[in-house]
This record gives sequence, structure tokens and C-alpha cells, in this order.
Amino acid sequence: MVERTDVLVIGGGLLGTAIAWSVVSSGADTVVLEKDQVNRHASGQNAGSLHFQLEYRMIANGLKEAQRAAEAMPLHLDAAQQWATLSGSIGEDLHVSAAGGLMLAENSEQALRLEEKIELERSWGLDVELVTGSELHRRFPYLAPHVVAAAFCPIEGKANSRLVAPALARAAARRGASIRTRTTVTSIARQGNRWRVGYHRDTSETVYIEADSVVLAGGIWTDQLLAMLGVSLPVYPVALTMVATVRARRALPQLIQHVGARLSLKQTGEGNFLIGGGWPATFRSTVAGSPRLDVAPSLVASSVQRSVLVAQRVLPELRSAAVLRMWTGATTLTPDQLPLLGAVPGRSGIFVATGGSAFTLGPTFARLLALLIMGVTPDLDITPYDPRRFES
Repeated sequence: MVERTDVLVIGGGLLGTAIAWSVVSSGADTVVLEKDQVNRHASGQNAGSLHFQLEYRMIANGLKEAQRAAEAMPLHLDAAQQWATLSGSIGEDLHVSAAGGLMLAENSEQALRLEEKIELERSWGLDVELVTGSELHRRFPYLAPHVVAAAFCPIEGKANSRLVAPALARAAARRGASIRTRTTVTSIARQGNRWRVGYHRDTSETVYIEADSVVLAGGIWTDQLLAMLGVSLPVYPVALTMVATVRARRALPQLIQHVGARLSLKQTGEGNFLIGGGWPATFRSTVAGSPRLDVAPSLVASSVQRSVLVAQRVLPELRSAAVLRMWTGATTLTPDQLPLLGAVPGRSGIFVATGGSAFTLGPTFARLLALLIMGVTPDLDITPYDPRRFES
């Protein structure tokens, strides 16, 4: 006997659990299939930054690419609102804080680039200001004396990435969603006017479930899921490095980025500094040369060293904080830096969300996809993120 549901979500990270919570709250029968455990992969391996300014990777290659990346700013603004109310909505404390975020410049050339970025962000409605000189060091005395300018965005902050997806899964389950872990999807095929998904769970026997709508929220496995549908879209996995220090005195309330270097820096409530910002790790390869997604990427020594050096350069407090641990994670990107969000081309009833700042934007992705699934026109124009833009 084949099981049936209204909505099937593939992926049990922040995005998948947020989508499940959103659609089950609208009255739809919902099932989540997660290949490992909830929050086992990217959602639980990242540092929990809520970056609403354009990140270094979005501006490093000049104004034209920055302008393209800024087309995601409506999603950033909406996400800030979603994060502000998420803990109250699901009834669990997600340790969300919004003490603001800084993007730093260490010289006059970087300061000019910062001004250009601020002008672009303001044109999209982001609240961000340029702070320089003595005013900068009066307001943010923990910064190194040679830092000359910073873009300050008051709505930026952080959340506890270890808590969010499990809490969303529990909230979805309380409303009737079925969260199934250790399930490996093996096929997705059209069956009449529904989609039939085959999966196995700790055994070699494949079972099937049919759904009106299927959401691909599998992160770095998105390409493999699309391949089951005979669809190819340009999404690719990126391996990243994170570093945590031992606990130190509370010295950094804000989130820190850098306009001229990879950096994402914050301090947890327990006092540990978390350092990231896009420093690469390395995927292991299959015999055919493709990245192995079933094992954690390998650390790159130079990435660890350089990430710590950049952080110590702008935050002297870090120089006395020993490294506690290092780890790797992964995310997906697209060639134009914008997310994939919407219906999969030519596959009615299949939806996808991935790419871009997926942790930061996860609650907004979920809200908008839930509207699409329910047949409601989203209140934001998601045309720039439509997967059809990559159709040849």
C-alpha cells in the first residue's frame, strides 16, 4: 500500500523543518524525509550568523556583481522580520539576538568600497550607516585602532544553529507533521496527478509515498535530487571552514564582517568566539572525480590560519583566546549568487529552495514556498530567484 500526503519535504535542516512547520500550520498533511538526523548537516554546522548586509563574496568582484547580489535584498529584509518573531511563533527560545553587525575597512581604499556598498544597500531599503574615526572607536571600543571605518546595520545578529532546526521540527510535529529520519530518497517520479517518491529507511526495501507537492530542501544534495527528475540546474556545493575558541570574557556583542577579506566573527553567550566567513575546505573526491557529499570535507590548514589571523587583526581581544576546535561544513551557491526559489521548470508540483545565505534566509524561503504550495501569490516578487532563469 502506498502512503499519501499533501506535501512531502525532502531535507531536515533549518529550511526543510521551517517549510514543514509553515505548510502544516496552513492545514496541509506534511511529511519530512531526512537522510540522517535533523540538523545533521549545513544547518547545524554553520555558525548561526544573521547577515543582512551584502557579504564579502557578493562584493569582492566589483559593483556589477554586487548589484546583482543585491537583488536578494527584499529577502534579507523579510528574513530580519521573520527571525525577530520566530522564537515566539514556535514557542521555543532560539537564542536569537540582534545587537547589530559591522562590516569593517582597514584602509582608505576599503573605506571607499564600503561607501559604495552602503549606497547600494540603502537604495534597497536596508538600514545601514557609515561610522568612521573617533566615533567608530567610541561606539565600538573593542576594534583595533587601525580600523578606519565600518558599515553598521542594527538589525543584524545571530541565532543558535544547534537549536533552530530541531525546535522547528518539534513545532511541526506538534501540529501533525511526520518527521522521518535516516531515510534515503531513491526516486521521484510522476504517478498520475501526484508525485511518487521512493525511499528506504535503514533497510534495502524501498517504500513509496505519494504527494501533491514535493519540496527539495536537501542543501548540497539538491543537484542529485534534481537529477532524479531529469532536471539540471547550476547549483554547486562549497566546502567551508569554521573555528571556535575557548571561552573568553564577554567583549563582542556585534556580528563582524570585513569588506576586504573573508570574515564572519561573533561571540556566543558562553563566551566562545566563532570565526568563519567563507574560508574554503576541501571535498574528498569519488573515483570519477566528483565531490563526496557523504563525508565531511577536509580542513585546509591555510584557511584555518588565515581566518584566525584576519579575526585577530581587527579584534585584539582574540589574541589571547586559544583555538578550541575546528570543523567544516558545506553550502550551495549558484553562478549569479542569487538563490533558487520557486517551482522546478517543467515539473508541476515540485519546488526547490537553495543557494545564497540559506541559514539567514531559511524562514523567508519557507514562508514564500508555503504560499506557493497553497496556491497563493507571494507578497514578495520572487521572479529574480525563479529557477527558470537558468533554462537554456
